[in-house]
Formats: sequence, C-alpha cells, structure tokens
Amino acid sequence: MSQTFLVTGGAGFIGSHMTEALLSLGHRVRVLDNLSQSRRENIPKEAKFIEGDIVDLEVCRAAVEGVNGVFHMAAMSRVAPSIERIEFCTEQNIIGTQNLLVACRNSNVRKVVYSSSSTYYGLQPPPHHEDLLPSCLNPYALSKYVGEQFSGLFTRLYGLRTVSLRYFNVYGPRQPREGAYALVMGIFLDDLKKGQPLTIHGDGSQRRDFIHVRDVVAANIAAYNSDAQDMALNVGSGENYSIKELADMISDHQAYAPRRKGDADVTLADISRIKRLTGWTPKVRFEDGLAELKEAW
Repeated sequence: MSQTFLVTGGAGFIGSHMTEALLSLGHRVRVLDNLSQSRRENIPKEAKFIEGDIVDLEVCRAAVEGVNGVFHMAAMSRVAPSIERIEFCTEQNIIGTQNLLVACRNSNVRKVVYSSSSTYYGLQPPPHHEDLLPSCLNPYALSKYVGEQFSGLFTRLYGLRTVSLRYFNVYGPRQPREGAYALVMGIFLDDLKKGQPLTIHGDGSQRRDFIHVRDVVAANIAAYNSDAQDMALNVGSGENYSIKELADMISDHQAYAPRRKGDADVTLADISRIKRLTGWTPKVRFEDGLAELKEAW
C-alpha cells in the first residue's frame, strides 16, 4: 500500500538514495533539506521538496503534516567539523532532532527511523554490539547519542514509535567529495585521479566497517516495516578493513600524515540483532562496491 514519507536531509548522500528507493516502491516522498551540505539536483523530480531547516519547529510541523513515516537523516554529519563547530553540531543534531520528534508526536506519525552513528562505540574493542555503553570521543558522537535518547524517550513518554540505526562507514555514489565532509574512500579516489599520493592519516592500521549506501537504505526500510522500536540497531557489514588495506586496493602511491583527533581505532558491527528483528542482511560485497565507485569516480 502506498504511503507518504518525509526524508529529512533528502538532498544529501544517504537521504537522496533513500528518496529514490521509496519512490521506486510507489510511495509519495517529501524531502526537507536546507541544502547546506547537499545538492538540489540530488532530489528526484517526483519528490516534493521543502527547503527549510529542522532547527525551525514550524518548518518541521508543516513538513510532517499528513505523513505516515519519517526517515530522519538531516544532520551535521562528520567528526572533524563537529570539533571545530560544536555549537552548530548541537543545534542541528540535538535541537533539530527534538523539533522533528515534537512535530511527529503532534501529527500522529506512525514511525520515525532515526539515523544514528557507530561513533557511539568510541575506543571500545570490537565487535561492537548495541548493549555496550557509550564512549563518545567528539561532539558529533555525543550529539547522535543524545538523538537516540530523545527518540527512545518519545516512544516511552508519548507512544511515538521510533528506532535508531547506528550506521558504520557508509560509502557509495554521491558520497561527499570535498572539504571537511569528504570520506576517506573519496579522498583516496580524488588523489588517484589527480595523480597524487594517497594520504594516510596515522599509520593506516585503523580498521573500518564499510557498508554500501544501498544496504543502508534497505536497512531503513526493513526497520520501518519491523516491530522494532525504542532501541538501536547496528547497520554495518560485519567485516572491516584497515585504512592501509583500503589504500592498497586503490593505489600503491601513498604518503603519511598525522592522525586526526577524535578518530576511533576500530569499527566492526555486530549485526545479529538487526538480522534477527528485521530480516535485513547486507548484500553488496565491499570489493564490488569499491570497484563500482572507482569506475564511476
């Protein structure tokens, strides 16, 4: 049955893929985005676009009116910028999420799927399962964790069904390519294209669980359709690669730079809970996803 969905941040990397997937399933989609970290051309013409900011409660109220479900992806979304712009991070990720939840509560939205982050796990040894205590190393991690807490609170206090998805290292088409929001894989591919050495921060031993954006979208849909609520679910591949291994897959022309502040040593998702509760499993092999991205870059 066709439904109406709101995708906040729907002009961004993951949000635009989410929008496309929902439209392909025959649903109606609204996109709420302030275009500060995204591109208008990422939004399919079939979606209704609302240019606005989640820090404005009235904008949130108008955006959610009459929708069945919300995929909340709008955020200040990277570690390094959050350290330099802590006020902006707090405003977008905490106040903005609170505003959206208030609007959804008042509009009888069926369910909110909240995009959280594996930065929750910090320096804890892997594998990372959802019952571990938080270990936030930076403002971004803390802000996303607070969003999880607000989401669960709205379920327990007001009956608004919510579920939080802790994304690990998402990659794929339309991932950020420039500035502080660029992802390591894209930075390496840019270096390759320019004929420059791939710059590895630290010794390259840091390990990351990479998950393709198409799998992340499928996890969101599975979580929405499931009975899961008032909980966090990991969205990762359950495998990881070192930054040096990633660089070696792209080019052996490499250089080293100091390690960045606030970075975790290892990310590795335990995905047994999301598999059990939603039936979701990742489908895109890392080697295939990287090859596809490398060819299109």
